[in-house]
Amino acid sequence: MSDTSREAVFVRDGDLFVPSELGRGPWSPDALHGGAPAALLAGYAEEMVGDPEMLLARLTMELVRPVPLAPLTVTATMGKGRSVRRVELTLSHSETVVARAVALFLKGEDQGIEPRLEGHPLSGPERCHEPFLVPGMKQVTSFHYTAMDIRVAHGQTVGPGPAAAWFRLKYPVVAGETVSPAMSAVAAADFGNGLSWILPIEEFTFVNTDLTVYLNRHPRSEWVALDSRMTVESNGIGLVRSDLYDEQGLIGVAQQNLFVRARNR
Repeated sequence: MSDTSREAVFVRDGDLFVPSELGRGPWSPDALHGGAPAALLAGYAEEMVGDPEMLLARLTMELVRPVPLAPLTVTATMGKGRSVRRVELTLSHSETVVARAVALFLKGEDQGIEPRLEGHPLSGPERCHEPFLVPGMKQVTSFHYTAMDIRVAHGQTVGPGPAAAWFRLKYPVVAGETVSPAMSAVAAADFGNGLSWILPIEEFTFVNTDLTVYLNRHPRSEWVALDSRMTVESNGIGLVRSDLYDEQGLIGVAQQNLFVRARNR
């Protein structure tokens, strides 16, 4: 892998997207954090649509299997709607599908509606200094510890319970390419289960099987906040709900289904 690859989460190599260690997730040293492929697919869909008036309003990604830290290919098909356009994407490794996604784009036009502004529930990132640390999560080069600047806004990540934090990508998603506001939002949205954990990571895995992000607008700053809450049933099925904010207010919501298993059973 070239020196450039260590300066971005992915590097384009022809039709391949080659991930670096900056994309590594918490569950396996050989698998990516879900935020890395989610941001990649969001950006790929935006590039395919190629119309700044068409805004990514929803991204649903299903993680068919762990996305490997290995060369990946993206295939996509796009509808032809004028005001509503759908892009269907497939992420594969060596012809094996590892993730599927649907990106829904809506055409933004001024309707003369005054946004209803409510007070921001979180302190701004400049006032938050507690780092993102989860007991039992190894501090190695990774998407969560290296690629992201994360500042806890309320609650805590060293103990269980609801929590909120600000997220800012420190590296490009794809080397040499600009990170769009939608990509920043989607990259942060997959952190809900790590931010608001209620089960000790040493005893349980709580891997999200999917991610759905709804955006009523795109962030207007590089910082995106998540305010997250996890629930888990005794049958090992869980859910994380997250509100997404930029520094001006609410920009959307995200949800993740969780597949929970005890480590020693």
